[in-house]
Amino acid sequence: MRFQLALLAYLFAATPVLAADPVRLTPEQALASDAERYAKNFGVTAEEAQRRLDQQRASIVVSDALRVRYRDRLASISVAHRPDWHLLVRLTPGELPSDRIEKANGLPIPVRYSVEAATTRINALGLLDRFRYLLPQLIPGYRGAGVDPVTGGLVVMQRPGSDSRSADQVETLLAARLGLPVRVRRLDAVLVDSAAIGGGRVEGPNAEGRRFRCTTGFVVRNGEGQVGITTAAHCPDTLTWRAPDGEERLLPMLGAWGAAQNDIQIHGGVGPAEPLVFSNRDKTEVRPVTGWATRPMTRPGDWLCLRGESSGYACSEVELTDFAPPGDLCGGLCTSSWVTMRGPECRRGDSGAPIFLGSVAYGTLKGGAYTASGGCAFSYYQSVDYLPGDWRVLTVK
Repeated sequence: MRFQLALLAYLFAATPVLAADPVRLTPEQALASDAERYAKNFGVTAEEAQRRLDQQRASIVVSDALRVRYRDRLASISVAHRPDWHLLVRLTPGELPSDRIEKANGLPIPVRYSVEAATTRINALGLLDRFRYLLPQLIPGYRGAGVDPVTGGLVVMQRPGSDSRSADQVETLLAARLGLPVRVRRLDAVLVDSAAIGGGRVEGPNAEGRRFRCTTGFVVRNGEGQVGITTAAHCPDTLTWRAPDGEERLLPMLGAWGAAQNDIQIHGGVGPAEPLVFSNRDKTEVRPVTGWATRPMTRPGDWLCLRGESSGYACSEVELTDFAPPGDLCGGLCTSSWVTMRGPECRRGDSGAPIFLGSVAYGTLKGGAYTASGGCAFSYYQSVDYLPGDWRVLTVK
């Protein structure tokens, strides 16, 4: 199956630049909406879905404690949804801890263990960082790599047809070179960091004078009290907001950061913006932003949602929390700080979409992999804790 990778593009804006006041959801209503999507995806009742997402949020403190308790042996902590909801802790070989039920916020948090990981996450990250320069030379058609939470080794993306060797042969070669198991995932894809495309409603000229539509993200504020709104760093420097009723508002750029772990620029001119994001496809509902979660708080298997101009409102699972995109997509070599989400719901036109669960902000969408028919193989985002300088996501007081 042929894949084409491109950046996603979407539209988000604060209420002060909306043409009409949408319905404002409470944090509880926002989470219930995400639970409804969860119920459909996993075939459980709405009540069970709500309980599981409550467990997911509450279990972050349990994950933090387990990360400290098993720091010398820890490969990964994942959220598992089948056959039932639980945390799965993968450790290097040694004593197998007994499965147990932890408590968090009054909720039971089942924890299960495996002791078959090849190495710790810290060791795998060190090897990935050391070999990021070499991997494109060893692997024709290299398309990025990340730490594999399943094996404790690496997962490497490769374009089919670029290598005469089988995937097994490539895995054996890399495993011998790196000293870790390697899983090769072949995607007929090309990552491009093109200007944002799709149905966004902020527009501006590029360096050649061509006009591009771009997208905006979360409302942010810095230590001096200055308020702005985010979009992708490769968008035009000056953008104009175009409201559905024809209103235009100039959004001058306050700063751009597009290297290593960032693809963010921040624009002013948003007025006394409120911490809100659109919550449905038709933009008739908004949800508040009451807090934000860091990348260390994010686990493979976490159920997260986005609101994109093309996808509308969509949800899926986190796949990798340590992904390094290939090539020069980060103004040079990318760090392994990007987070990937499984398909099938992402489309061209979603770049910059806010990633959230309920009323908690997680990140800003950067790119994705698409099938020839437009389906989504995976997407990846920048976590909100990588905002530059002292900029932070604005939250409800």
